[in-house]
Amino acid sequence: DALLELWQADAAGHYPSPGAQGFSGLGRCGVDATGAFRFLTVKPGAVATPDGGLQAPHLNLVVMARGLLTHLYTRVYFPGDEAAQDADPVLACVPPARRATLLARPDGDVHRFDIHLQGEHETVFFAL
Repeated sequence: DALLELWQADAAGHYPSPGAQGFSGLGRCGVDATGAFRFLTVKPGAVATPDGGLQAPHLNLVVMARGLLTHLYTRVYFPGDEAAQDADPVLACVPPARRATLLARPDGDVHRFDIHLQGEHETVFFAL
């Protein structure tokens, strides 16, 4: 009974302008009876920060579900981007021991990202 909303930059690290043609950078997906969800998209590029730095390539996810009083906000980072992740200002706010909860893992020719609302492997969620 959950709905996920994704927003992301394009492969060059730019967020699309509202009303732009083509890639929108936005998607919504309900989970199935097993809790699984799927998005088909491009891997985003690194996003420039106002101070001239870069955010590592990532997807932004919002989790909405009956029983959640507020939406949950998280990010999905990708394996192989460790150098960029080390310099990412948002990821730097996450204790090193918890960062693995934000990392997708390869599964064949796709990436898998599991969201845990509680427990030992609880996904890091951000207060916005």
